[in-house]
Amino acid sequence: MALFDLPLSELRTYRSSATEPKGFDDFWSGTLAAARRAASPPRLTEVTTPLRGITTHDVTFTGYAGQPIRAWLNRPAGVTGPLPVAVEFIGYGGGRGLPIDWLVWASAGYAHLVMDTRGQGGSWRGGDTPDVDDSGAGPSTPGFLTRGVQSPDSFYYRRLFTDAARAVEVAAELPGVDASRLVVTGKSQGGALSLAAAGLVPDLVSAVVSGVPFLCDIRRAVTITDSNPFAEVVRFLRTNPQLAGPVLDTLDHVDVVHFAKRVTAPAIVSAGLMDEVCPPSGVFGAYNELSGDKQIEVYEWDGHDGGRTFFDTAALEFVARHLG
Repeated sequence: MALFDLPLSELRTYRSSATEPKGFDDFWSGTLAAARRAASPPRLTEVTTPLRGITTHDVTFTGYAGQPIRAWLNRPAGVTGPLPVAVEFIGYGGGRGLPIDWLVWASAGYAHLVMDTRGQGGSWRGGDTPDVDDSGAGPSTPGFLTRGVQSPDSFYYRRLFTDAARAVEVAAELPGVDASRLVVTGKSQGGALSLAAAGLVPDLVSAVVSGVPFLCDIRRAVTITDSNPFAEVVRFLRTNPQLAGPVLDTLDHVDVVHFAKRVTAPAIVSAGLMDEVCPPSGVFGAYNELSGDKQIEVYEWDGHDGGRTFFDTAALEFVARHLG
């Protein structure tokens, strides 16, 4: 690792040149409206774990097009009053794993809904939610970033962003939850989903935690890093150069820079200056679009680990200040 991106002094004022696609708001409002029309009530089943201080429920809710999405709901055992709720999204390739993987937010006094990631969970933590939609069939590079990428309608991340927004809507209606104190949180892909969800359903989100977010300033990112997942796009276009136009247009529809403009909640973000997976210019490109109370934690010597538990601690303190 090395410092390969813009110097910090330039990052602090950097503005992305990403152009918002025509009809962006209509595309996403229509997608969410269809998901809501197809929605069914969530199902919660209490599960037994060795964790004595935490109660866990296995949750199934409906995401994109009414398709089932799994989640865990952890909450402090024995607490009856309405709790603030944190909705967490997972990094690239991982799934929801086991309840014991998710102790921080419940330990801090929150109800904690952890959304499984459709079709993922085969890389570093297991998952339980298939991507049942086959509209993304067609050429793709191994991974998820080019799955259905020839059209915004068929793109994998259209489904995943919709799942994230629906997770927030479902969390706000869970029993024993104080919906006026709702946090979205995640790192990498999860950080991107946090900002996207906060931009899609801003009225429901009270605070945003976004660690080293993925999918920011995408057109720049694919040209300055050789690391996956952005390198998936390069490999795809190397073998399908005639598709560059529609592919880049599709990616514009999920560029987190555009969602950041719509976030109204206080937000804390982290950036690793040696991060070759999610380049710091992309992180700052999204962060600099945030209009509300915001804070960025910069880790000069970190790569994609982005502050590790130093950032987790700062995030919990930030959220506590804003939620009361």
